[in-house]
Amino acid sequence: MAITSANQLELLQTAEAVAREKMIDPGLVVEAMEESLARAAKSRYGAEMDIRVHIDRKTGKATFTRVRTVVADDELENYQAEFTVEQAKQYMENPQIGDTFVEEVPPVEMGRIAAQSAKQVILQKVREAERDRQYEEFKDRAGTIINGLVKREEYGNVIVDVGAGEAILRRNEKIGRESYRPNDRIRCYIKDVRREPRGPQIFLSRTAPEFMAELFKMEVPEIYDGIIEIKAVARDPGSRAKIAVISYDGSIDPVGACVGMRGSRVQAVVNELQGEKIDIIPWNEDQPTFLVNALQPAEVSKVVLDEEAGKIEVVVPEEQLSLAIGRRGQNVRLASQLTGLDIDIMTEAEESARRQKEFESRTALFMETLDLDEFFAQLLVSEGFTNLEEVAYVELDELLVIDGVDEGTAEELQARARDYLEAQAKAALDNARALGAEDSLIEFEGLTPQMVEALAKDDVKTLEDFATCADWELAGGWTTVDGQRVKDDGILEPFDISLEDAQDMVMTARVMLGWVDPTELLEEAEETDEGETATDEEAEA
Repeated sequence: MAITSANQLELLQTAEAVAREKMIDPGLVVEAMEESLARAAKSRYGAEMDIRVHIDRKTGKATFTRVRTVVADDELENYQAEFTVEQAKQYMENPQIGDTFVEEVPPVEMGRIAAQSAKQVILQKVREAERDRQYEEFKDRAGTIINGLVKREEYGNVIVDVGAGEAILRRNEKIGRESYRPNDRIRCYIKDVRREPRGPQIFLSRTAPEFMAELFKMEVPEIYDGIIEIKAVARDPGSRAKIAVISYDGSIDPVGACVGMRGSRVQAVVNELQGEKIDIIPWNEDQPTFLVNALQPAEVSKVVLDEEAGKIEVVVPEEQLSLAIGRRGQNVRLASQLTGLDIDIMTEAEESARRQKEFESRTALFMETLDLDEFFAQLLVSEGFTNLEEVAYVELDELLVIDGVDEGTAEELQARARDYLEAQAKAALDNARALGAEDSLIEFEGLTPQMVEALAKDDVKTLEDFATCADWELAGGWTTVDGQRVKDDGILEPFDISLEDAQDMVMTARVMLGWVDPTELLEEAEETDEGETATDEEAEA
């Protein structure tokens, strides 16, 4: 096909038709045509030539040009697309390095192979433009709900037509044993949109907690308007869910608004989620109170919170235990997800037995170490003393409030406690030295002899060893593995060292060793304080 003999407007008409069909910019199609024609011209004139084609956007006329660039003598490599200043003087006046010389060349005849190649270039460019358009359209819609039509099911994964492309609902993102037939309407949550070589991949979900939150936002105008906020969602997809809500308008009940008149609003969400039972819970800043709400419908007698470990103990009456735990642990599992806490549930009888065991063990401790009779040891435990350190270093007045304890008895108790603790410290220090602990570690401020002994047993024997430790290695912590919180035991955890204390100690050791510049630490601390102050001011505003 010769370009000169073709209807020049046909190129523009073809470009517009393709662009309209693929919903992309006609200019992109014309650019693809220009590139394909340029390739065909290079195969005719020579691959090393810089041949360019321009198609007039109004007339459709294709103009072929050859471009040559002026380069320095020692940089001349491609004789077809470059020439030196001397050579350029034949074609240009006063040529400078970097100038270009453009001359028009005759249009080429496109043979069958060239035409096929041009077609492939155009198709490839159009495909890339279509993929870019799809990605740009959906990248900002992640986190929203979309309606689509089921196209087919492949190995349990559902391919969904979402209008401008296809999306995938993976088997593990479906509720229960949902099954779909072609052309079924489906509503999903856009979980992720990724740009990949084969085109944009849109991943859908019906099991994500955010899907339920978005459904409530659609059904409850107060949530959409921001009067009510969804603070947390926990789901066992297709079975049961808990959603925590708070109202910023004292006249609006958040639970009632989400339930709706005769349950109309929550029922619409339940129907979409294949009958999933939903507990709507009022959110509370006080974690124990919030947990009591989250464990509904079970009644809770007492809550004990351990903030450092992110753990909470819940005491319930015997008859409420199965209700609090739920079928296969479902109720307590959802409450744990909702609050972000590990929950231990025990009956009142179990809690009483545990307290009795603690009472007996502390009584035995005081009897053995302070050489007391059982009655006197029990008096100490009843007054709230839990360890020898409290007895040894507490204010004398706190011992004098115990019945039968005078000043002389109190001083004798403290002397015995201190003697025992000093003997323990000396034994721990001797053992640490025997294990190879060096003076640099023993003399480090903040470490007791028992701590040094524990570190030496774990092969931390020098200040350099200590400075290489991570804070969680010393204080312990929690790691989430496959959705479950797993405890990491710390070397110094038995001594109640917090993560913040561990961080400070390790950083102090690094400064002492010259590994860290203290001025840099000071600057970082000041920047952190400024950032927190700015955040607080924004929150107040």
